[in-house]
Amino acid sequence: MTFDTLPAPLAGALAERGYQAPTPVQAAVIEPEAAGRDLIVSARTGSGKTVAFGMAMASELLGEDDRIIPSREPHALVIAPTRELALQVSRELIWLYGPTGARIVTCVGGMDASKERRNLNHGAHIVVGTPGRLRDHLERGALELSALKVAVLDEADEMLDMGFREDLEEILDATPDTRRTLLFSATMPKPIVQLAKRYQKDALRISTVEEDRGHGDISYQAVAVSPSDIEHAVINLLRLYEAETAMLFCATRDNVRHLHASLVERGFAAVALSGEHSQNERNAALQALRDRRARVCVATDVAARGIDLPSLSLVIHVELPRDGETLQHRSGRTGRAGKKGTAVLIVPYQRRRWAESMLRNARIPVEWVEAPTPEDVRAKDRDRLLEQLLAPIEVDEEDAALAEQVMAQKTPADIAAALVRAYRAAMPQPEELVAATPEAHRAAQREKHRPGFDDVVWFRMNLGRRQNADPRWVLPLICRRGNLTRNDVGAIRIGPNETSFQVPRQLANKFMAAVAKSAGDDDVMIEVSDQPPAQGRAPSGPRASGPARSGPARSGPPRSGPPRGGPRRSHDRG
Repeated sequence: MTFDTLPAPLAGALAERGYQAPTPVQAAVIEPEAAGRDLIVSARTGSGKTVAFGMAMASELLGEDDRIIPSREPHALVIAPTRELALQVSRELIWLYGPTGARIVTCVGGMDASKERRNLNHGAHIVVGTPGRLRDHLERGALELSALKVAVLDEADEMLDMGFREDLEEILDATPDTRRTLLFSATMPKPIVQLAKRYQKDALRISTVEEDRGHGDISYQAVAVSPSDIEHAVINLLRLYEAETAMLFCATRDNVRHLHASLVERGFAAVALSGEHSQNERNAALQALRDRRARVCVATDVAARGIDLPSLSLVIHVELPRDGETLQHRSGRTGRAGKKGTAVLIVPYQRRRWAESMLRNARIPVEWVEAPTPEDVRAKDRDRLLEQLLAPIEVDEEDAALAEQVMAQKTPADIAAALVRAYRAAMPQPEELVAATPEAHRAAQREKHRPGFDDVVWFRMNLGRRQNADPRWVLPLICRRGNLTRNDVGAIRIGPNETSFQVPRQLANKFMAAVAKSAGDDDVMIEVSDQPPAQGRAPSGPRASGPARSGPARSGPPRSGPPRGGPRRSHDRG
């Protein structure tokens, strides 16, 4: 199938961009049976769905002369969950509809709202935006939807997950009943079905999930590691592949912040993307990746929505996704446009069965491999170095003259050794890993025993997991109440109703005296424990938080203590 059935301006724009044949989702939306109908489309990330709905709405936007139908009010509205995705959609539609004379206005959070209102006032044929900003313009009277002919909900499932249902309903309620509604969603949970029933009529269901399931150009690998070695595995994977661009997925902002800082400290050119970053910071991070000034992006699921990096060839799931759909959505950032990509899941050994079940249910073929060792990385380095040094190069006169001076003073062996050393010095060092077994993990923790904690006193406080105790504020609370530094506190074990921790015996009396003086500062009771806490699950490090975590240790600004009324669990996911 070709693009011959499309209006000439769109077919020309696609040809100029190098499109030769439609993808499955693009072919489906321009079939005769889809013409003029509401559509419910399930398609993976990277399947070409932006161009697909751009083609699908052409019949509502173009006249007989294949030019845009004149109008001051928008005839098409595209709603996307995030700023980045909305901006990407806008860029795609600008080149696709450029030859038709269409005017496209983007309305997204984080941008100048007054400028957006001026652009809307000047007239727009297509409006692209995020739910919150579109609703704001609608309520202020800047966005007029009475003439709308087609509405597109891109990644509708994600918008509902993010809590935009009321915004979407208010926007759609302001549009004519005669409009077409094109609903694009990677998954079809019950809320999406309900939304479709309310706002669509006789919708045609299109699913290309099977055609592009798992992205044929993506190789899936899984690595089982000790929970304490997750960060080390990330480092070795980055060094093994040396990808032009790599994306690392974490579950929360705190984990993004921690892992990004750790990578930068080790010498990786890395940027971070999460909900705490402004639009300017996001733009700067993405530009650094496109300019090759950065090669690693650490992100949350939500923050990575809409990101398109042509050079991205490696995706690492630092923390396991919640389901197979999320896994494929994350992984779909790579393996696009015929290029090969690799997606690696880092699986804590105790969650291997769960990961295998998720992969089996999602029908994703995966290869379980050993985590790369420093020897593996160094072997790859040797191959890359030889390839780089033996490749033909062009040398100018100045370089040749300098080479002559070096050769006059050094032997070829010395020069070669200096080149190898310079190459290695520029690369972050790989990390040693322990075997991914409980026994090896416990042995590694014994080897990491901290000096000064051979003779300790155990203390306990009246807060545990049921009170949402968390090391991020438990440790600072201990230090503040007992006038200690972080290095003065040993292992921390959080149980169901109480938390136990170690203090070196030589500091125990000083600690208890300080605790007594600060007793009125909060409702937390600290006292000497009669005996060490039961071992239960093996701690995941010198300061364990009970069950081992499946992601990098969290850092960030710790609270000085639990809030009044008991600590609250953080739901910071974006």
